[in-house]
Amino acid sequence: MSLNTMSLTIGTKTFTSRLLTGTGKYQNINHMSQSLINSNCEIITVAIRRIKSRERSHQGLMESINWEKYWMLPNTAGCENADESIRIALLGRELAKLSGQEDNNFIKLEVIPDKQYLLPDPIETLKAAEKLIQLDFAVLPYINADPLLAKRLEEVGCATVMPLGSPIGTAQGLRNQANIEIIIENAQIPVIVDAGIGVPSDAAKAMEIGADAVLINSAIALAKNPPLMAQAMHHAVTAGRKAFMAGRLQKKNRATPSSPTQGIIS
Repeated sequence: MSLNTMSLTIGTKTFTSRLLTGTGKYQNINHMSQSLINSNCEIITVAIRRIKSRERSHQGLMESINWEKYWMLPNTAGCENADESIRIALLGRELAKLSGQEDNNFIKLEVIPDKQYLLPDPIETLKAAEKLIQLDFAVLPYINADPLLAKRLEEVGCATVMPLGSPIGTAQGLRNQANIEIIIENAQIPVIVDAGIGVPSDAAKAMEIGADAVLINSAIALAKNPPLMAQAMHHAVTAGRKAFMAGRLQKKNRATPSSPTQGIIS
């Protein structure tokens, strides 16, 4: 659902940045804070279960973020079925309210029972999405790059679909590009590529093929210099979006001269 604009609309909210970032895996809060600034992001995702469990890497996270500047995207990471993800989503909505975002009904829906490959469960994801929409959530479901599932989630009322480029944390880039392109072609809601992006060229490629946004965590947080990588990702997303809007030169099987062939002096 790519419109000819640099702004991104999800549900009833409009954002100027098309780069979403995460808050996990950073070595320290300072790296995270500077990376958020350098990324120019406006939406940041927070794992509710890790916040509630007071996981060491998340201690002080809520207090360190200016929630007047950033829009919280609570996520259900760690949930293995629909019922569990719905309970965590309700906690996430309350957490957003506590941060001062009274009208925030966003939830990044993750239902992942698979411990080895961390692939989302399509059946439980759809089941949870239908219930959360009934509870007035703006649902952003994390899914395999399955065009049929993506369309079904759109039909039940999801605010976006978030197909994975490749498995979480693998940095393999867009291994599912053909399917993602089909999802983009058929979607009437934003398509956000999530997971697998390793370097800025991966992010640029996702935007060049028409994705509306990308969500990046590990590639920034686990870089040797996270703030610098965040800045690089910002530029890549911006460049990729501009390239998509400009319209690329179509590929050809034969060479075409770049200089005119008419009127050449003989």
